[in-house]
Amino acid sequence: MKYASWLRLWLDNYVKPAVKQRTYERYGEIVERHVCGELGDYELDELLPSRLQVYTAGILSGGGNKGGRLRPNTVNSIITVIQHSLKAAYAAGETGSYVGDRIQRPAVRAKEICCFSHEEQARIEREIYGKRNVKMYGVILCMYTGLRIGELLALEKTDIDGDKIRVTKSCHDGKDENGIFTRRTDTPKTPSSVRVIPIPKRIIPLVRVMQKYGKSKYLVSSKDGKVLAVRSYQRSFELLLKRLGIPHRGFHALRHTFTTRAMECGMDVKTLSEILGHKNPTTTLMHYAHSLDEHKNAMMNRVGELLK
Repeated sequence: MKYASWLRLWLDNYVKPAVKQRTYERYGEIVERHVCGELGDYELDELLPSRLQVYTAGILSGGGNKGGRLRPNTVNSIITVIQHSLKAAYAAGETGSYVGDRIQRPAVRAKEICCFSHEEQARIEREIYGKRNVKMYGVILCMYTGLRIGELLALEKTDIDGDKIRVTKSCHDGKDENGIFTRRTDTPKTPSSVRVIPIPKRIIPLVRVMQKYGKSKYLVSSKDGKVLAVRSYQRSFELLLKRLGIPHRGFHALRHTFTTRAMECGMDVKTLSEILGHKNPTTTLMHYAHSLDEHKNAMMNRVGELLK
C-alpha cells in the first residue's frame, strides 16, 4: 500500500475516533502539507530509516519543503505523525517492521517564559479599566487566574459559581466543510485542566460586570452577543499592547504573568499547579524553573536581611 493511501485511512479510522477534533485537523494538515508530497508515493515497506532521516534533514534545512526551512518544533510534530502512522501500519499488518523509532529528532530549545513587568501590568489594567472596555476585561481575568485564552472564551456566565470559576471546556477556531469560520468547543487541554479556580476578591466586581454585559451566554463577547474568534481576541490584545507602547508578547504571556506573580507572593507549587491545571507540580516546576530561581533568590535575600 502506498504511504499516502495508508495515511488517509489511518487519519479517518485510527486518529479521528480517538482524539479531539483539533488534533485530528492538525494531523490532517501535517499529512497534506508536509508528508504526502515527499513520502506519499512510497510503498510502506520502502520507508527505510535512511530515507526517513534524509527527509527529516531536508525539511530542517528547507531543501525538502516548498514553504522553506521549518522550525525544529514543527519538524518534531511531523515526526510524531510519521511515527504514529507507521506504528499503526505495523500493528495492522500493513508493513513487516516498524522503523519510525529510528528517526533522529532535532534538538529543541526550551521556550523562554515571557511575562509582563509590574509596571506593564499596571498600564494594561489602567487602560482597560479606564476605557471600561468590558470585552477586554478577560485580559485582566487571565492575569489574575492563569486561564488559557481558549478556556476564557469558552466560559459561560453560569460557569461563575459565587467566587469561583468552573473550567470544564475550551474553544478554538476552525472551519466547517465549506471552509467557513466556526468556533469549536471541546474539553480542556488535558483532564487535569478541568478545575475550579478561586477568584481573587479584588476582581470579583469586574467579573460581576462581565456577567451582566451583552446578550451572549458567554462571559466574554461583543456587546451585541456575537461570539468572538480566538484569533480576533488575540488581535485585540496585540493592538492594546501596541497602543500602550509595550513590546509584543503573545496572549499566553498573561498566564505566565499570573504564575510569576503567584510565585512572588509565595504560593506553593502544588496549589499553583492545581490552579494552572497542570498534571502535577513537576510539570509546573519544569515550565517555570527560571521564575522559581528568581523567587528563591528573593527568599534567600530575605533571610540575609535577618543577619543584619
